[in-house]
Formats: sequence, C-alpha cells, structure tokens
Amino acid sequence: MPAPRKYPDELLERAVREVRMAGRPIAHVAKDPGIHEEALRDWVRQAEADSGERDDRLTSVELGESKQLRKGVAELRRANEILKAASALFTQELDRPRTRPTR
Repeated sequence: MPAPRKYPDELLERAVREVRMAGRPIAHVAKDPGIHEEALRDWVRQAEADSGERDDRLTSVELGESKQLRKGVAELRRANEILKAASALFTQELDRPRTRPTR
C-alpha cells in the first residue's frame, strides 16, 4: 500500500496552475500554503512533461506503465526462481539410484 499523500490533489493542481499560468516564482507560490519548494518544483516539471512541453522526463502515463512492467518482471523472476528450485529438486530425485524391495 502506498504512503498517504502529504498534500491534497486540489492543492497540487491549484499551485501548479498558479506557477504555470500566472508565472509566479515557485518559491512564492509554495510559501503561501506551506508546500515544500522542491515538491512544487517536481509537480510543475511533471505537469510540463504531461503536457508535452518537456521531453527530458517521462509522462505520468509512461511512469505508470513502467511501474507495471517492473512489477511484472519481478513476478516473472520470482516464478523463475521457484521453477529452478523445483527443477533441481526433481533432478535430484531422478538421479537417485533405485533399489528393489527385498522379498
């Protein structure tokens, strides 16, 4: 479960809009509601990437896809480890010499 968000989405959207539309400096916009400057700077950069103004950063959609892909890869790696362990166990079982029961 992800950690709870420190700032509400409405505050985030309003602050980003004020920086982008009004052209106010990030430091001034962040000071009023008590947002950390770097958090607001990151939100503005992400909004610019989402709108296509920046190409040095992944969009929110791309970040979500990347997260899902990483999660899928991790699951496949875990499944592979389980299959390798099972394979080794079965190989040991097959390599054991078989003895006949005595009569």
